[in-house]
Amino acid sequence: MNSTPNWLTALADSARTMPVPLPMRPPESGGRESAVLILFGEGAEGPDLLLIQRNEGLRRHAGQPAFPGGRIEPSDPSPEAAALREAAEETGADPEGIDVVGRLPELYLSYSDFRVAPVLAWWREPCEVRPVDVAEVAAVSRVPIARLADPENRVEVRYGQGRRWGPGFRVDGMLVWGFTAAIVDSLLTLGGWELHWRREGLTDMFEATPYGLRPVG
Repeated sequence: MNSTPNWLTALADSARTMPVPLPMRPPESGGRESAVLILFGEGAEGPDLLLIQRNEGLRRHAGQPAFPGGRIEPSDPSPEAAALREAAEETGADPEGIDVVGRLPELYLSYSDFRVAPVLAWWREPCEVRPVDVAEVAAVSRVPIARLADPENRVEVRYGQGRRWGPGFRVDGMLVWGFTAAIVDSLLTLGGWELHWRREGLTDMFEATPYGLRPVG
């Protein structure tokens, strides 16, 4: 058994009070309650994160890489329970081998009207993962933190015709952007993994559209 590492405990402590960008701050009321599982493990290349890629035919967030997760059901006793259930249903990750270590501040997805509880966890006993709910999930990947932090894998994404820019990551055949990339970017900073990269003159830039991403320029 692998006990929760000190670096993750420290990260959880910092993440509980991390600042929330204005566009992701939940409204005072409304929004559908949901939870995602931010699952750290230890792989061949060091710490990694479990990500899924959603199917192209979905009505919302089609084709996007994401953390496992979904709507909190009335039968879920807590956001943590919902995040673990969704991860098991989507990837086959066994909740018995996962230790919850904390929760990030609640975040809001205006596009889908979801209030999201991001649950931070440690994969104490990793197991084989794969797309279980094949209607929802096209691929499952354990992405090393080192690859996410590599400046060569950084991109930028424009939202709202240039009014706002956000981070992106090109890893394991996926282009991670939007809500998931914003969380990854914050965790890299809080965990001390972020490496210097140049935003000026960056050639890998994309624009978010209702149909996904398109290259800029």
